[in-house]
Amino acid sequence: MRTRPWRPIRSRWRRHRECERREGRSVTVLDVQGLTKSFGGLKVTRGVDLALEAGERHLIIGPNGAGKTTLFNLIAGDLSADGGSIRLAGRDLTRHPTAVRARQGIARTFQILTLFGRDTLVHNVMLALMGRAPLRWRPWGALRREQDLRRRALRQLEAVGLADKADLPLEQTSYGEKRRLEIAMALAQQPVLLLLDEPFAGLSAEERATVHALLASVSREITVLMIEHDMDVALALADRITLLHYGEVITAGTRSEVVDDPRTREIYLGH
Repeated sequence: MRTRPWRPIRSRWRRHRECERREGRSVTVLDVQGLTKSFGGLKVTRGVDLALEAGERHLIIGPNGAGKTTLFNLIAGDLSADGGSIRLAGRDLTRHPTAVRARQGIARTFQILTLFGRDTLVHNVMLALMGRAPLRWRPWGALRREQDLRRRALRQLEAVGLADKADLPLEQTSYGEKRRLEIAMALAQQPVLLLLDEPFAGLSAEERATVHALLASVSREITVLMIEHDMDVALALADRITLLHYGEVITAGTRSEVVDDPRTREIYLGH
C-alpha cells in the first residue's frame, strides 16, 4: 500500500486544526472505538473506547495486567487488533503497519529502553531523524558528513538538556539521561501523537523532577497519551485519565472525576 509523504500529512493536519480552532470546535486527534485483542483464549483488550482532543495530556492507569501496554502496542501498530478501529486525525489506521503509522504522526517511547547502545547520543537522534527524512533512501554518503542532520539532532538534545553529552557513547550516560534521550528521539519525529510508556520508571527523585519538567514543556501542538504508575508526577501532567482493568475501561474523565471515583480507589489506589 502506497503512503503519502510525511510533510503533506502534517500540513493538512495543521490546516484542519487551525480551521477547527477558528470555528471554536474541539479537534479529535486519536479516536479508538471498540478495540479488542485476544491471545488465544485470553482477552486482553475488551472493546476499548478512547478519544483524545488536540493538545490533551491523557493518562492511562490500571493495575499490572490491565492491558495498558497492549493498548499502546495496538495504537502504535506493533500488534494488530482483532476488532474495532483506530483513527488518527480522522484517518483510519486500523490495518496500517507500524512504519506507516509513524510516518503519519505516531511516535512512542517504551517501558524498557529501546536505544542504539553502541552509538553516541547524537547518532541515536540522527537515526531517529532519518526515519522520516528523504536521506534514508540515499545509499551513498557517510552519516557523519550529514551536517544538517547533525545540527537538527543537536537541537533536539539541547531541548532535553543533553547537548553537552552529544558525542558521549550511550553506555557512559545515566539511566535518567537515557530516558531523556529516548524522549528526544520521539520528539525528533515531530509527532501528532506521542505515546509515553512509563517515562518515570526507575528514575531517582531528581531524575523524575527533570523528566517531569521536560514533559511539561512539550508543545501543546503534540497530543500526549501516557502510561504511568507514579501517580504523584503523572497526575500533575494529566488533563484526563482513563482507568483500565482486565482490558476494559472502568472509568474515564478529568483528574478529579477519576481519582474520586470509588472504583478507582478499589481497583487501583487501594483505599
